[in-house]
Amino acid sequence: MIAARVRRGRVDFIDLHSHWIAGIDDGAKTVEAGVAMLRGLKSAGFTTVVATPHMRPGMFDNTRATLEQAYTRMLPHLTSDCPTVHLSSEHWFDDVVFRRLVDGQAVPYPGGRAALIEFNPDAIPLRIDARLIDLRRSGLIPVIAHPERYRPVWEDDACLDPLLDSGAVLLLDICSIVGKYGRAAEKAARKLLDEDAYEAACTDVHRPEDLAEVNQAIAKLEQIVGKEERERLLSAGPRAILAGTIA
Repeated sequence: MIAARVRRGRVDFIDLHSHWIAGIDDGAKTVEAGVAMLRGLKSAGFTTVVATPHMRPGMFDNTRATLEQAYTRMLPHLTSDCPTVHLSSEHWFDDVVFRRLVDGQAVPYPGGRAALIEFNPDAIPLRIDARLIDLRRSGLIPVIAHPERYRPVWEDDACLDPLLDSGAVLLLDICSIVGKYGRAAEKAARKLLDEDAYEAACTDVHRPEDLAEVNQAIAKLEQIVGKEERERLLSAGPRAILAGTIA
């Protein structure tokens, strides 16, 4: 379990979703960019950062082996001003990747108790609740990436209820609350925050230029929900997901 630590009077943050591994998906293009992202995240308060490159057949044809190789190539370039890092993946939840998840061929979060998944932003799959129940039965908590960016959620966030009832948890992309993905995503994120729907928050950083919005979003999150809830979303919540202690 990743323990909480206090640094300069503040609980340290854990980022469960980032794309700092170079040359493996639509994230960092170079090693230098990936290292710059990590340094910027540490300056923003993240002392633990989990890499989550895409596993999406037909677009990013990554396997567990290719992701592990790309991660290992990055490690010699990291310095003391980078946070502690781990490897996972952002799993596109189609039949191929679902089977990898339940068969142990995917890349769940460190500790093997939860896995990050994403859907087509234009449609939540039919009968997805049954698949999520199967994932829970296999020992993995489904963590849904940036639900506020899904078009069905813009129309009616009640579409998430069957997913939550099936044991999934929601992960906020904090940059949604500063308008990075448009007004509809920002509005949905604020509504889900009001409903206490999120278990944790992340940066989903893809390039060094994203860091300015990350810092802005951390400040905005505290304005919206207060310091205690901000720290739950960026520290206690991520730790609980990694520990598998989410109900």
